[in-house]
Amino acid sequence: MSNVTLIGMPGCGKSTLGVLLAKILLYQFVDTDLLIQQKAGAPLRQILSEQGNSAFSVLENQVIGSLCAERTVIATGGSAVYCQEAMTHLKQMSKLVYINISYEEMARRVGDYSARGIVLREGMDLRAMYEERLPLYRKAADIEFVWEKQSASEAATKIAGMLQVCMQ
Repeated sequence: MSNVTLIGMPGCGKSTLGVLLAKILLYQFVDTDLLIQQKAGAPLRQILSEQGNSAFSVLENQVIGSLCAERTVIATGGSAVYCQEAMTHLKQMSKLVYINISYEEMARRVGDYSARGIVLREGMDLRAMYEERLPLYRKAADIEFVWEKQSASEAATKIAGMLQVCMQ
């Protein structure tokens, strides 16, 4: 296994778990949201408000699609699952781990989603986004980790174990 990619809902802990998992696996860590912000020179919410969802998706697809990595844990933005080319690229270069949290937990963690830079289609609320994305994450994932009551450290350790079993 050369890379591990974390996918999931906004606020599910991809970045937090990614850093911890990278330490456990002795891998590097990359957050694609940070790469997108660096390329655009603006925060995600600003890109979305000024350029819209379509332009953001094109940028996200480009950034993820051009990613070259070895022995790296990659944390994606929640909307990466909409980017077909990017997801194909990630699938070819890594094991995809879906971090599954409940809708209620996601809503609690995200809070005011307008301040966060979340891709929502016209007229869509957080619940509709959750319902739309859930089957997409499950279809893309090699491994699904349901994160309930574990600490972040315990969750990262559990994912590392699941990856080792998956690789045998």
